[in-house]
Amino acid sequence: MTLSFLRQSALGLICLSAGAAALAAPTTILFVGNSYTFGRVDPVMSYNAAKVHDLTAAFNAINPSGTNSYPVGTAGFGSFEQHPWGGVPGVFKKMTDQAGLDYEVSLSTRNAASLRGQFLNTANATWDLRGNVASQNWSKVVLQEQSDAALPSGKGKNANLATFNAYADQFERFIHNGAAQTYTEAQLFGSLAACMATGLSSASCNLSRVIPKNNNANANTQIYLEQSWARPDMVEAHKITTPDKTTPNGAPIVDTSSAGGAATLYYGSLAGMTADLHKSFFDKAASNSGFAGVVPVGDAFQRAVDQGLALGQGFYDANGLYVEPSDGRMNLWWLDRTHASKYGSYLSALTLFGSITGLDPQSLGRQEQAAADLGISADAAWALQGVAAAQLGFAVAVPEPATWGLSLAGLLLLGLRTRQAKA
Repeated sequence: MTLSFLRQSALGLICLSAGAAALAAPTTILFVGNSYTFGRVDPVMSYNAAKVHDLTAAFNAINPSGTNSYPVGTAGFGSFEQHPWGGVPGVFKKMTDQAGLDYEVSLSTRNAASLRGQFLNTANATWDLRGNVASQNWSKVVLQEQSDAALPSGKGKNANLATFNAYADQFERFIHNGAAQTYTEAQLFGSLAACMATGLSSASCNLSRVIPKNNNANANTQIYLEQSWARPDMVEAHKITTPDKTTPNGAPIVDTSSAGGAATLYYGSLAGMTADLHKSFFDKAASNSGFAGVVPVGDAFQRAVDQGLALGQGFYDANGLYVEPSDGRMNLWWLDRTHASKYGSYLSALTLFGSITGLDPQSLGRQEQAAADLGISADAAWALQGVAAAQLGFAVAVPEPATWGLSLAGLLLLGLRTRQAKA
């Protein structure tokens, strides 16, 4: 045995060890968002929670103020969003596992949270949501804005396009650069008048905001904006509802208080609302090269409606009360007609999976495990995979791969990305 052979063998072992180490390092991903992200109700909300790091569970255990997750039996408060949460990130994690990818998934979410609220920690002193983002060096981050906040002024109760744009950029800087900041929102928006036009008071606009340095900032983190979906409760006539706090899921009931009556409508169709949301998210990504892209979940919802696969109208009866479809079509929306149903959450996860991994959602196949766990039939799962695939530009109805082929595709993609990162 020659010295040259020994050297070559040793070099080969080093290369194999280095390759194994590269493959062993998980892709860390953080989902920043709200109840659209954590799924709001079971079976999605708690799905795969053991495999997801719920970074807000500890905050909630200390102080649930302002949430719907007070301890069960607490009078006057909702007990229907109990931690730990898996949600859409939990479904995404299950999909990546099946694809042979190693993703470490975390979520930082709070019901009704906006990007501004997440960044400024406006909920209460206990919930350090911005601190969650700074808690480690992330491979990827997904930002989900409050449902209607990215809409143009006057087009929703929480419509605030200027604030969405400003705080999407704030998160991008915080994650990529991480420098400490001290600013007022009058400065952020360009003037006191522009700040007050967002609905803030003069005092709020001139309040000094002190943002500490993000010691885990990483210029290579891929940041995605997740496009929200249109809401039937903003489109179709109905009575104002309120969560029934006596139920385990806060199912909506007609609000008979002075705050009740006919709901305010903002759009004539789901398609019109989807178009505005599409423009807001894609315009933001185009204006800032720091974003890796937009995950077009809202467009995927609209595609499913346009194809006749999912219900697109008739969400309420003549009395303005919600009704469920009886014609065989899926309903992507839950009973409150704003949060996603299990079908909508599954479509969200598929669109995230395809956008973030680069793999065709159809590669998961008819027997995909998360769908089966959620009570979604193989036919429905395959149809929704086709919607997500089409939305992301994959050829629809490709032959379904065997399990080994799916795993091999994931490993090949991971190896390719490792080589690209080193180039």
